[in-house]
Amino acid sequence: MTKSKYAPPFGFRNAHLQTIYPTLFRRVPVLTRQRERISTPDHDFIDLDWARRPGSSRLVVITHGLEGHSRSHYCQGMARALQADGWDALAWNFRGCSGEPNQQLRSYHSGATEELQIVLEHIFAHSAYREIALVGFSLGGNLTLKYIGERGSTIDPRICGAVAFSVPCDLASSAQRLEHWQNRIYMARFMRSLREKVREKAQRFPQQLSLAGLERMRTFAEFDDRYTAPIHGFSGAEEYWSQSSCLHRLMDIAVPTLLVNALDDPFLTPECYPHEAARENANFRLETPSHGGHIGFVSFNDQNIYWSERRAVDYLHNIASRQTQEPRNSFRQ
Repeated sequence: MTKSKYAPPFGFRNAHLQTIYPTLFRRVPVLTRQRERISTPDHDFIDLDWARRPGSSRLVVITHGLEGHSRSHYCQGMARALQADGWDALAWNFRGCSGEPNQQLRSYHSGATEELQIVLEHIFAHSAYREIALVGFSLGGNLTLKYIGERGSTIDPRICGAVAFSVPCDLASSAQRLEHWQNRIYMARFMRSLREKVREKAQRFPQQLSLAGLERMRTFAEFDDRYTAPIHGFSGAEEYWSQSSCLHRLMDIAVPTLLVNALDDPFLTPECYPHEAARENANFRLETPSHGGHIGFVSFNDQNIYWSERRAVDYLHNIASRQTQEPRNSFRQ
């Protein structure tokens, strides 16, 4: 476990302000502008957004959160900070999150590590990167940690490490936490977006999707039990949450990995702070700042770099520097 150095700016000790402020007010230039569409084995597609420079040997693969996308402020902020430290950046979109509905009934879910594997296999086959780091946020962080844990010591040697932020490591308890009245603004926003996608899919797959009761759904328990679980091969929400939670895979992680979960994150429960795994697995580090909210970690500076981005740069720079020394840049402290 690692003692955190994050200190929130004056007035930003409130977890909900930390969570909401970046979404409403942070503006980050889009760095990953080179779009590439790749095909999936089931005749669907995944959209990849790249920021590449000739001759680069390092790549960071960034995975967004629930109902986010590659151009979410936290993805672009992370891409910008890491590119300044010498990494190329790839921010990929879950199916149906790139601005165009995907072609199959299935969409994405918290444990769909096969999707990340498709992306990585494409990278392995069409690039010469020697070091590839993974960064994930929230749902994308859960997926990233689960992917690394599933592969254990058999993971491709080009994967040098990972960083994840604001991860609901235990999906069942986190889903219940989001039902709390204090979190109703977040749940309402998630459900509004998810309902819209179900309506669109029901128009194309009317025999497989029913809209009965959709408008009355207010929780992940209802939505995942009715749609997410059966569409993706689970018997119900409980089985989906259990099999998709990264918590059960953390002990198997075999590459340097950092998880940063703020103690005041309104989405997380005590089960989402895996202290035992951090004590027992030397490859897995847990950092728990007192403040930061959910994908917050707000910082104010001339470069508009958030603490989470500096933390990821520091951690991944140190990992990469074990093999290749590179000069530091103006984003680093």
